[in-house]
Amino acid sequence: MRLLLVLFLLAMYVLALLYLRRRALTPAEYFGWGLLIVLVPFLGPFLVILMKPGTARRNAARRFPILGRKL
Repeated sequence: MRLLLVLFLLAMYVLALLYLRRRALTPAEYFGWGLLIVLVPFLGPFLVILMKPGTARRNAARRFPILGRKL
């Protein structure tokens, strides 16, 4: 049971870090949000994703795979 808890917690850390990678933030903001992820063990990853820091990056070349249209 403890192993599952640790694996879930590590997976949440990775998901939160991947989410931050897709946001347009300054290096100081990345550092601050990253500290929140690590220092608040169970709520940190959830808080980072829920608070949506920075602005979302949009890739203009990204297309909808089936219809070939832009998103």
